[in-house]
Amino acid sequence: MPDISLTMVVVLCLAALVAGWIDAVVGGGGLLLLPALLLGLPANTPAAYALGTNKAVAIVGTTGAAVTYARKAPVDVRLAVRIGLAALAGSSGGAFFAAGMSTEVLKPVIMVVLLAVAAFVILRPAFGTAPATGPASPRRILAAIGLAGLGIGFYDGLIGPGTGTFLVLALTAVLHLDLVTASATAKIVNCCTNAGALATFAWQGTVLWQLAAVMAVFNLAGGMLGARTALKKGSGFVRVVLLSVVFALVAKLAYEQWIA
Repeated sequence: MPDISLTMVVVLCLAALVAGWIDAVVGGGGLLLLPALLLGLPANTPAAYALGTNKAVAIVGTTGAAVTYARKAPVDVRLAVRIGLAALAGSSGGAFFAAGMSTEVLKPVIMVVLLAVAAFVILRPAFGTAPATGPASPRRILAAIGLAGLGIGFYDGLIGPGTGTFLVLALTAVLHLDLVTASATAKIVNCCTNAGALATFAWQGTVLWQLAAVMAVFNLAGGMLGARTALKKGSGFVRVVLLSVVFALVAKLAYEQWIA
């Protein structure tokens, strides 16, 4: 456990609370949680410890949100786990290629894609507001496993930021889910990918377990509260949060690409 002031621990716990809420509603909580850890840990702490601790915290909040959703939302848990296992395989492949690829080349492309997605959501007010009319066809299920599982899982291992948001968008578009059900399904997928990543970080010994345990309590509370908020407010509310997170992600990537 590094030497961290009580004030900084409180700040990190508050960041974990808000990140859990954002992640449960529409994904993207890592946009807040990981930078908070990178800034909050002592300057000489290797970045791997921030990454490992982030996963240990996030998996608790994600699991709490997934359980809350599964109890009240019409989630196909078996399908979500199948997509999650594909995402786990995809993220492993992405992490393998990340070692020899400059992610700086891909960031502008991702920003363009995100802006296109935002424009699509704005111009299509009905996107993700209507519930699915019936079970998805085998073709759509395979497409979801390929795109939301392998494809976005690969992106998660290669770059990472906004994975939860991409999952919600892909599940909504491919499986014709409403945004609330897509968010619920994405949480189960995230549990699978987070478990794989956490196992790797734990094996490498780069998890600050004491700090993670304290932050995880707040992240769990935020995750469960976020899931209940999404279930109560509905798809229209999730749509607003989704657009906010998309624009925040674009701003973050633009800052890293051209300013930092």
